[in-house]
Amino acid sequence: MKRIHYSWLILVVTFFSIIVAGITISSAGVFIDPLEREFHWERSTIALAFAISLFLYGISGPFMAALLEIIGLKKMMLSAMATLMVGMAFTFIMSQAWQLIIIWGGIIGLGASLFLTVLSPYVANHWFVKRRGLAVGILTASTATGQLILLPVLAMMIEHYSWRGAISLILILSAIMFMLIAIVIKNKPQDIGITPYGQEGVVEEQPVHINKNPITIAFNGLLAAVKVKAFWLLAGSFFICGLSTSGLIGTHFVSYCISFGIPLVTAASLLSFMGVFNLLGTTISGWLSDRFDNRWLLFWYYLLRGTSLLLLPYALAQGSLILLTIFAIFYGLDWIATVPPTISITRQTFGMQQSSVIYGWIFAAHQVGAAVAAYGGGLIYKFFNAYTWAFFLAGLFCAMASLCVIIIKKQPKAHL
Repeated sequence: MKRIHYSWLILVVTFFSIIVAGITISSAGVFIDPLEREFHWERSTIALAFAISLFLYGISGPFMAALLEIIGLKKMMLSAMATLMVGMAFTFIMSQAWQLIIIWGGIIGLGASLFLTVLSPYVANHWFVKRRGLAVGILTASTATGQLILLPVLAMMIEHYSWRGAISLILILSAIMFMLIAIVIKNKPQDIGITPYGQEGVVEEQPVHINKNPITIAFNGLLAAVKVKAFWLLAGSFFICGLSTSGLIGTHFVSYCISFGIPLVTAASLLSFMGVFNLLGTTISGWLSDRFDNRWLLFWYYLLRGTSLLLLPYALAQGSLILLTIFAIFYGLDWIATVPPTISITRQTFGMQQSSVIYGWIFAAHQVGAAVAAYGGGLIYKFFNAYTWAFFLAGLFCAMASLCVIIIKKQPKAHL
C-alpha cells in the first residue's frame, strides 16, 4: 500500500486551522444583531470593529509572508492561533464599544491574518510541486467549509442561548487546532528528510535570510511590484473582490435578510448554503487554474458575481426562497474562486521567490476593499435604512473588475 505523502498531512492541518480562523471572521454578521440588542451600540460602530479587523488582517499579509520566511511555518501558526484565542477570551469581559474595536478589530484581526492571507500560497508553494493549484484551491475553500458547518450552529446557539456560547465554541476549536499544529506542522519538507509532493530528485535548499528585517522584505517586495502594471490590475480587481465578498456579503448579508423579515437561523443557513458551493467552486477553480488561462477565469468569475449581486435585492423584495436559493448557489460557486487564479498569475508574473510577499500586498488591497464595504454598508444602512444601494454598487464594481483582469498581459509558465 502506497504511503501518504507528509505534504497532505500538512495540508489537512492547515485546512482545519484556516477553518477556525475563517469562521471567526465570517461569523461577524451573526453577531451584529445580538451585540446591538445587548449593549445598545450603533450598528455602524459594530460594523467599524469588523471593518478594522478585515483591514488589519489584510494589510498585515505581506509582513506575515516575510515573517514566515524568517521565523518558520510552525512558530508562526502557533503564535497566530494563540493570538486568536486571546482575542476570543477577551470578548467575554468587554462592556464598551471601544473594547469591541480593540478586541475584534485589533487582536482577532491580527490573529486571523496569517491563516487568511498568505498561508495557503506559502504551504502550496513550499510543500507541493505537482497539484499546486489544487492545493491552493482546497486551502482557500477551507474558509467556506467552516462557514458551511459552523454558521448555522453559531446562529442556533445565539438564538437559544447567547452570543457568548457561540464564542465559547470557537475558542474550544481554536485550542484543539493549537495542539494539532504543535504536533503535526513542520517548517519545510527538508526538516523530515523528504522533498515536496511531486518533486523529482533533490533540489538544494534555499538559505533562509534570518538576519533580514521583515518590514524591509515586505516593502522591498512592494517597491518591485508597483513598477509592474499587472500588480495594479490584480490589486484593483482584488479590492473589488474583497468589497463584494467578506466586506459586504460576509458582514451584512444576514442583517440584510433580517431586514426583510427572514429569521436569523434561516439567513445564516443561506450563507452556510453558499459555503457548500463555495467549497466546490474554489476547489474546481484551483484545478482549472492549473490548466487554463487564469485571466479569462477571473473575467468570468467577476462578471458572474456582479450579475448575482444585482439579483439579490430583487430576490429579497419578492420574498422568493427559490430566487434566494439560486443566488446562494450562483454566488457560492464564485465566492473565493478568484483566489487560485490570482495567486497563479502573481506567481507567473513575479516568480516563486517574490510571489508570497507580493501576493500579500495584493491581498491587502482585497481586505481594504472588504473594510470599505463592511463599514460603508453600515453607513448606507444608517442613512437609507436599507442595504440595497450597497449591493447594487458592488455588482457594478464587479463588472469593472472583469475588465481589469482581462487586460493583464499573458505570462509564460516559466515561473511555475
